Amino acid sequence: MSLEEISGIDKLDFDIPSRTLRVYHENPVAPIEKRLESLNLGSKLEKTETVPFEAESEDPGAQSRLLWAVLWINFAFFVIEMTTGWLADSMGLIADSLDMLADAGVYGLSLMAVGGSLLLKKRIARISGYFQMTLAALGFLEVVRRFIGLEEMPDFRLMILISILALIANGYCLYLLQKSKSREAHMQASMIFTSNDVIINTGVIIAGILVLALNSGLPDLIVGAIVFVIVLRGAVSILKLGR
Repeated sequence: MSLEEISGIDKLDFDIPSRTLRVYHENPVAPIEKRLESLNLGSKLEKTETVPFEAESEDPGAQSRLLWAVLWINFAFFVIEMTTGWLADSMGLIADSLDMLADAGVYGLSLMAVGGSLLLKKRIARISGYFQMTLAALGFLEVVRRFIGLEEMPDFRLMILISILALIANGYCLYLLQKSKSREAHMQASMIFTSNDVIINTGVIIAGILVLALNSGLPDLIVGAIVFVIVLRGAVSILKLGR
């Protein structure tokens, strides 16, 4: 988004895990360096080289269909986990449901990245960031209320069962995203968010087992609080993109 206004850029090749970006460009490198430094992500120029370039384009239609699929899977499990979370009195399931909703928002942002103006992308990013931040704040308040109140023990059976189903769903989403073999940044980011979801689902399952073993609702509250921290961090990152 930051480089979109700079002319002469043919392609951006992201390697997110190693925090490396290769920019194929025709004009001088200085404006690109300056814009990347303004993001305050610790960017530095590793090297420049002259290479032959032939544009490669991924099918935007296939990307859109894939992102819509994982978006609806996440939204469906938001509804399922939110409903069963209240029925089971489980903060972990409620927190995971809100994380699913936040991820559906991230996939929506990725759909905007497939085709859309820079202004629209930034506007959607800000809306999504503030929305996720609100969810996290409400979640923390609920965790505190349950911690100081006299709440019933969460139903560990529902916690474990629904989290296993969510784990299967996220595993399927991750399979679809990896199968696409996309090198584009928004697709790689979607893979990272989904990988985090797999870890969160596993955490809720472990919390359910600890609720049973310790006969205490504290593990459920702890996992819920951790998930809300993850959602809050994601919201802050998205708001930075929307500046």
